[in-house]
Amino acid sequence: MALKKITELVRELAEPVVLEHGCTLWDVEYVREAGQWYLRLLLDKDGGLDILDCEAISRRVSDLLDEADPIETSYIFEVGSAGAERALRRPGDFERYMGSAVTLKTYKAKDGRKEFAGTLAGYDDGAVTLTVGSDTLRFEKDEIALVRLRAEF
Repeated sequence: MALKKITELVRELAEPVVLEHGCTLWDVEYVREAGQWYLRLLLDKDGGLDILDCEAISRRVSDLLDEADPIETSYIFEVGSAGAERALRRPGDFERYMGSAVTLKTYKAKDGRKEFAGTLAGYDDGAVTLTVGSDTLRFEKDEIALVRLRAEF
């Protein structure tokens, strides 16, 4: 089964449980790290996510996963917070955080660097515009490796 299909199926199984607990399913990751597969649900909740939310959702979704059995290989299942420096992936993520501080990473160096810290100033069909100091920089969809919120303390 393709990786995208696994994450889509897990999203369909998990989302009703997540919503039932007053949370939002921010992302589903199915990734290989240090020779082991990880299936992660990254959650968000107004007022903050707590360990009890994670435990309750983990138990329910784990049972659903055992029943549906969408993944043939062994994996470690984790449920946690999307975090303050969460990755922005979907158009709605960019709309929600317009004007926020972000870090953008590119696949290839642009102006001698691959990482840009700025303010999210625009999103157009995958292209991202940042305000960096007094400059406005536009990055096309195929240049962008990652865009994540940047926590400023």
